[in-house]
Amino acid sequence: MIRNSEATQSRLLMAAKGQFAANGYERTTVRDIAAEAGVNVALINRYFGSKEELFAQAVAIDLEFPDLSDVNKGEIGERLVRHFYTRWEGNYADDLLRVLVRTAATNATAADKIMKILNGQIVPLVTKLTGEAGAQHRASLVATQILGLAYCRYILNLGDDYLDPPDTVAAIAETLQRYLFAPAT
Repeated sequence: MIRNSEATQSRLLMAAKGQFAANGYERTTVRDIAAEAGVNVALINRYFGSKEELFAQAVAIDLEFPDLSDVNKGEIGERLVRHFYTRWEGNYADDLLRVLVRTAATNATAADKIMKILNGQIVPLVTKLTGEAGAQHRASLVATQILGLAYCRYILNLGDDYLDPPDTVAAIAETLQRYLFAPAT
């Protein structure tokens, strides 16, 4: 019985990821998710409590930062920007990163997920890079650039006409370098 429960939850989670990635949060219905998973819609509430909670679990995103320990300090900003471009334009799972950014503007659960990613992944990375115990401010500044770029390129669809990756990488990388390593004021 436990295995069936775990298998059903897993199917619902996979179906939710697919639906949210394809349709976004607002246009995805619990009926669509249940239908794709091949289960009764009531099981979403049973296992996850609500569409919002299912969404929160579906967008459990690991940014998979590269190891930057051997990278020249002056190249870290560029590596980070390139990493994000790769993630956004990468595989199926990365569609959820764009969905999360889009949804966070109007959904408290999504906004909370972004804050958890900031505090759980970006702050530790910045702390490791800078050696500063209080890297929260620097990490927040980095997040403004990365999230702003994601929002403009993938939500507002400014795309290559306005945000051509080679030109944009250089400009954003310079800003990230300053946010990461400029003397604190």
